Amino acid sequence: MSAQGPGSQVWRPDHLRQAIDAASVALWSWNVDSDHFTMDARAFELWGMPWAPEVSFEELSAHIHPADRNRVRAAFSGTRSVEGSYEIDFRIMLGEEVRWISARGQGADAGMIDSVMFGIFLDVTARKQAEESHELLAGEMSHRVKNLLAIATGLTHISRRSANSLEDMAKGLIERLTALGRAHDLVRPLPGNEGKAALLGDLLAVLLAPYDGTEAFAGRIRVAVPRLGIGEGTATTLAMVIHELATNSVKHGALSVNEGTLDVSGACDETHLTVTWAEDGGPPVAAVPEMRGFGSKMIARSMSQQFDGGLTYDWQASGLVVTLRMLKSRIAA
Repeated sequence: MSAQGPGSQVWRPDHLRQAIDAASVALWSWNVDSDHFTMDARAFELWGMPWAPEVSFEELSAHIHPADRNRVRAAFSGTRSVEGSYEIDFRIMLGEEVRWISARGQGADAGMIDSVMFGIFLDVTARKQAEESHELLAGEMSHRVKNLLAIATGLTHISRRSANSLEDMAKGLIERLTALGRAHDLVRPLPGNEGKAALLGDLLAVLLAPYDGTEAFAGRIRVAVPRLGIGEGTATTLAMVIHELATNSVKHGALSVNEGTLDVSGACDETHLTVTWAEDGGPPVAAVPEMRGFGSKMIARSMSQQFDGGLTYDWQASGLVVTLRMLKSRIAA
């Protein structure tokens, strides 16, 4: 094949191969009669398989994620009756690694030669991970907005119950919302991991300040934890966890009523920090929640990934007790 005109060059077969390699495209052909694939070296590398002259659909299917396996088989079979180009995204397993692949080709037997269809594989793992991150961020932002509205409503009720006049209520509410703003800044990750380390007790005090005050029932929140430095990355994650627990308490637990109290205590051993969140005097619990909501999953994941730790819930008659366990070596990060 050649190109004509000024400055043109002659295209050779190796030029096409170089273009394919530069685009990280893997080539395949599928014999629909024998149900076998012939693939280039890049395709076998993408699938984590040793090169072979051909490979059966079943051999490839063994590497497809079990949740996608039937869908991929049905999709490939269905492409023969679908006109136009098609694209199928699915997961494959390489040991513990999950990789996303996009298979693309022409449907309705377009371009078929001697019962052989042709197409490409692309590694779209990075794109899928970015999409999942965006979905997670959107879900987290939606969850936080709903929580903030619920907290603002709860703080309004708290201020109203303790105020003697409209002016007192407005002053108390403004103070609480201002404190809530300071606490929310700790939940928001800073660009470039900026910020300074804080003491654990100071961090907890700032986060819980919006839910206490100077009224008659002030002092219902007690914080007694070891003097321990918290790193920049740790502060954001821990703030997110405490913010979620406080939100739930304002909506359903001890902080939703005047008589409710909260005790946050901590203890250290050689390797771990344990923080206990103990509520008392809240509304009676009719049934133990399943803790399957977005917020519960979010803080469980945060505790595991950031602190190599976990949390447990104990729904006692006096109130909820949550135990947070964190690896000390992760706290200063």
